[in-house]
Amino acid sequence: MRIATFNIENLDDAPVAPERADKDPSFEERAAILRPQLQRLKADILCLQEVNGQNIDNEPRQLRALKALLKGTLYENYRIQSTHLKGKKDVERFRNLVTLIHPTFQFEGDVREILNDFVDKPAYKYATGTNKGVIKDIGWNRPLLYSIVKLPGDQKLHIINAHFKSKNPTDIPGEGEVDFKWNSVAGWTEGFFISSLKRVGQALETRIFIDSLFNANPNANIVICGDINANTNEVPMQALMGEVEDTGNPALNNRTMHPLEHTVPESSRFTLYHHGRKNLLDHLLVSQNMLAAYQTSEIHNEIVRDESRAFAYDVKFPSSDHAPIIAQFDDSLLR
Repeated sequence: MRIATFNIENLDDAPVAPERADKDPSFEERAAILRPQLQRLKADILCLQEVNGQNIDNEPRQLRALKALLKGTLYENYRIQSTHLKGKKDVERFRNLVTLIHPTFQFEGDVREILNDFVDKPAYKYATGTNKGVIKDIGWNRPLLYSIVKLPGDQKLHIINAHFKSKNPTDIPGEGEVDFKWNSVAGWTEGFFISSLKRVGQALETRIFIDSLFNANPNANIVICGDINANTNEVPMQALMGEVEDTGNPALNNRTMHPLEHTVPESSRFTLYHHGRKNLLDHLLVSQNMLAAYQTSEIHNEIVRDESRAFAYDVKFPSSDHAPIIAQFDDSLLR
């Protein structure tokens, strides 16, 4: 069995504005790059991030661009769960999480999204800008998408599809960001701090939820797939991993989540370039019980471009700025 995660970067089929025709790739140009990437993964379970939804007259908003992208590929008839507007059939307009599974697998239960369900929104008092002194609740930008997959042989797989807050600073009223500029370094720093708060908060909520799954079944098969926007040695990933070296408690060893990219050669261990530096922001972590079936991982980063430099010239590449990660497991998971 093969499990993959891929931030596909704002997938949409909206027409390119005439004034942007020489800067933004069309959907067709993007699809020509993305389809071979997806086919190469040969994934039985595929977690995608940043899949935009499209408005359709007199119908709920749908994943039209994604369905067009997958047409004619091995994923065309896969079962799908995705994020939605709360209480509605419409998917989100921007940056949906989407989990696809092979037709021989089945989802157990309905779509479940987790957003400030285990951790209340922290109350924060602004230190700069026109909101200085104002207290506001700071919630997470995106939910977790939680799926239970029934595999052949009555095995169950708990899949958490995640996209944590980016490292870009959060807007601060009166300070920025406006046209990529800030009015003060202090304002920029506060924006960066709030983004960090959101990202670590999402990690905390994910870890609390994971622990609840382990409480129900210490040998649960759990996978976290997604864009964590943190390298392995940063706090969000350390929280997800829960290594004994950090907790100091060997009794918690079975609750460790293991990042599978550790078996990828270090020279290839990156999923994104930023200002010429390699970053490993996308991850695939599994519970200890799944390691018995684990075989190998790959990161397909051959065509990743440094869009942090491209944006300085207001030009986008047709490929995603992230690389996908794929992990291979033997058939013991299916028995």
